[in-house]
Amino acid sequence: MHSAWRNVFAALAAIPAIGLAQAPDPSAQIVQAERPDREQFLAQGASKEREVVVYTSLISEDLTALSAAFEKKYGVKVKGWRAGSEKVLQRAITEARAGRHDADVIETNGPELESLYREKILQPLKSPHLKDLMPQAIRPHGQWVGTRINMFVQSYNTDLVKKEELPKTYADLANPRWKGRLGIEAEDEDWFATVVKEQGEEAGLRTFREIAKTNGFSVRKGHTLLAGLVASGEIPFALTTYSHGAEKMKQKGAPVEWFAIEPAIGRANGVAVARRPAHPHAAALFVDFVLSPEGQAILERGGYVPANLKLGSRAQKLPLKFVDPATVLDEDAKWKKLYSEIVLGNAK
Repeated sequence: MHSAWRNVFAALAAIPAIGLAQAPDPSAQIVQAERPDREQFLAQGASKEREVVVYTSLISEDLTALSAAFEKKYGVKVKGWRAGSEKVLQRAITEARAGRHDADVIETNGPELESLYREKILQPLKSPHLKDLMPQAIRPHGQWVGTRINMFVQSYNTDLVKKEELPKTYADLANPRWKGRLGIEAEDEDWFATVVKEQGEEAGLRTFREIAKTNGFSVRKGHTLLAGLVASGEIPFALTTYSHGAEKMKQKGAPVEWFAIEPAIGRANGVAVARRPAHPHAAALFVDFVLSPEGQAILERGGYVPANLKLGSRAQKLPLKFVDPATVLDEDAKWKKLYSEIVLGNAK
């Protein structure tokens, strides 16, 4: 999770909280309906509502593909408002505090959705597709669910790195043969925190300090840029590329391969229904569609790792540890400081 969201909270602190209603909205009986004819029930109601308003940080071409498929299937218009995840969070909170309920569905990064849950802007989700999702995609409170997974993997240039020299552990990267060969993304504090905690905090920090001291890091901002630099050979080995980015480079014929020092680290982006949606039938129907194999296949074609296990993605089969969005919110300052000190402070 990139650190810019803290600026959003600083701005939101100046917006008076007016006491968001905590009682369930009547829409909950629709959104949370568990019945054998749920799809037909929601589709009938959605046809009368005629539209669903979606706030999202999904890239435009993928939002267009999802919306077109949904509209074709159900005849319900998707009115999408797209922005970066921080702006989606800011707008949703600002409107809710002002008593406006424009958004029906919010689709964005996990930590922002966790913030909206804490602000009591969301409601519990029910969907017949929940049973088919990765267990890690389900939040304990049930008010948002992972839909697309950004999977952090290690990627390397196959012309410059031999398969037999690939590291089996992060400690292997402290070997001097990796000096000047390691790339990393500039704002991956959440990945760093998850990896370090998985190793045991003291041992994990010691490992990364040793890597930094011995070999340093080539720091770049942007996972797509980092994957491209691996493909070009400027950076032989990258610690934090997304699996879909590396896979796209590979499919284009670039000398790139990816793997994971186990466990692979995943960050869930997800979807939620607002507490007081103006179009509750359409909102629930859209969420069900996004979680269905049909909707998930559209996201997979966009390069994401789908949360629905029915799609059988290669990346789903890796031993997997998910970034905890609550930890991202509660311990951001600590891990940003450590990342800056150990990783950014040893950029080469």
